[in-house]
Amino acid sequence: MKIDFPYRYIAVEGNIGAGKTSFTKMVRDEYNCRLILEEFAENPFLPLFYENPKRYAFTVELFFMTERYKQMEDSLVAQQSLFSDFTISDYVFIKTLIFARKNLGNKEFRLFQQLFTTLQQNFPNPDLLVYLHRNVDILLKNISKRGREYEKNIQREYLYNIQDSYFEYFRNIVSFPILIIDLGDIDFIKEKQYYDILKSVIAKEYTPGVHRVSLSI
Repeated sequence: MKIDFPYRYIAVEGNIGAGKTSFTKMVRDEYNCRLILEEFAENPFLPLFYENPKRYAFTVELFFMTERYKQMEDSLVAQQSLFSDFTISDYVFIKTLIFARKNLGNKEFRLFQQLFTTLQQNFPNPDLLVYLHRNVDILLKNISKRGREYEKNIQREYLYNIQDSYFEYFRNIVSFPILIIDLGDIDFIKEKQYYDILKSVIAKEYTPGVHRVSLSI
């Protein structure tokens, strides 16, 4: 069931293991739209960070910010596809600051925030920011299922902290719509009816601010 989206730029966010990359790839394959995927696996400091967060936090976040900046600049600013109806991404640039706020100490974060603010000015807000929400138990199950070696040390508390950071950020946004979708334990990859339902929810027009929908079973 192909559904028309009333947005030119949709950013899909979520905690680690929520399914954002899988969903955006499915949309790309169906619609032949432009897809921006975060290249997190290419961060050489990520495995070191999960083993020793305090020591490698600033290094890993700085690497992520510069890589996201280069990718966003190439995709959203420098290039405009004549063959794609819209762009979908599995992250938004503000993610850089959300994770840094939880991972860095106060002095490091202040410096990081100054750099971020300068870079952020170059990017438009998404027409719709979708946040795929799952509870931490489901996230841990999904993380374990995909079996990435460097993710095996991710702790429950870390996932809660990231979730809280997103929700704290959302409370202050009034300039564009944010759609929080509670997925529960549904598998929209194996059960296509849930993929279609997810698309139909996203395809509605939303006013600026936060909206919440539950698809959980």
